[in-house]
Amino acid sequence: MLPFPFRFTKFRLYSLLYCEGPYRYFLPLPTRLHFLLGLLLFSLISVPVGCKKPATGSRLRLRLGYFPNITHAQPIIGLARGTFKEYLGKEMDLTVKVFSAGPAAIEAFLAGELDVAYVGPSPAITGYIRTGGRELRVISGAASGGAVFVTRQDVQLKNKEDYFGKRFASPQIGNSQDISLRIYLKRLGYEPKEKGGTVEILPIANADILTLFLRKEIDAAWVPEPWGSILVNNGNGRIQLDERDLWPNRKFATTIVVASKKLLEGQPDLVREWLRAHVKVTQWIQQNPMEAKRILNQEIARLTRKPIPETILDEAFNRIELTWDPILPSLQAFFERSLELKYLKGGDIGNIADLSILNEVLREAGSPVLSSP
Repeated sequence: MLPFPFRFTKFRLYSLLYCEGPYRYFLPLPTRLHFLLGLLLFSLISVPVGCKKPATGSRLRLRLGYFPNITHAQPIIGLARGTFKEYLGKEMDLTVKVFSAGPAAIEAFLAGELDVAYVGPSPAITGYIRTGGRELRVISGAASGGAVFVTRQDVQLKNKEDYFGKRFASPQIGNSQDISLRIYLKRLGYEPKEKGGTVEILPIANADILTLFLRKEIDAAWVPEPWGSILVNNGNGRIQLDERDLWPNRKFATTIVVASKKLLEGQPDLVREWLRAHVKVTQWIQQNPMEAKRILNQEIARLTRKPIPETILDEAFNRIELTWDPILPSLQAFFERSLELKYLKGGDIGNIADLSILNEVLREAGSPVLSSP
């Protein structure tokens, strides 16, 4: 059906144009033509064209993945305080899935089960390469630092000879701490036993690493916070190395934010609102560290059923910088290390990051923009 202005009968339109019927007495031809042109223009602007609106009764949906670690403070605190809901709107159906390590999160992401995820750089790189860059993009950073190499108090690793025959642990094969541990040992001249070397590298969940520390069944572990501080305080451990000391300016990406390419291309406004909330939460945490730690601990206790003692939380928090900068040079370094370890066979990550929407958000907030790859 024609829009309202054209709901005339064929006879009336004909009469208006050719001055028949009642119009003949008061409408000269130029006026009639102008009137018809006005009707046409009004009809064009009154008909919605290209508007994408959910069907009646449907809701927008966003599926989020993150870990119950303090290096994932933004989603934990932002969800608890309602910041993401505030920016996304009440009509948003926000579903959350909690993971224990990055590779599992990326597998869910590539299976189409997540739209946005907070993960370590190495799993994100692996997912990007495996799909030829078709599935995901890095849209922001979340945390820098917060990974440590911890030894048992009775284990001495002063010289490279001391590493011979030792048993080490990382949270999962292929995650960021696993790659850092393997590269560190490789630089010392050690290979794992499965490759004919003389050290063992075991993929063990963080909570189980503590148990094995206490049983003296492993000698050291490369872990994210707060597990580093937990091993020191509860597992009779000692900080052998803070990973920040291995990076330029002591900065490297520990947690980044990835989004599906489908979400970026199909719903950029939704991504924009998410990043506005992400930046807002990051700023709030930086300005309110005590309250942020209280909420963070409360939520970690809810998710894991194990609250973190205040002294451990303070110690761990001091090794982390929460940020929206993905520190792209460190992603390139993790990529090159994955190639060296044969976790990846090739590829290129030159286009892994899309910071265009984040930079729009930063300009709005009056913050410096980030350089794109």
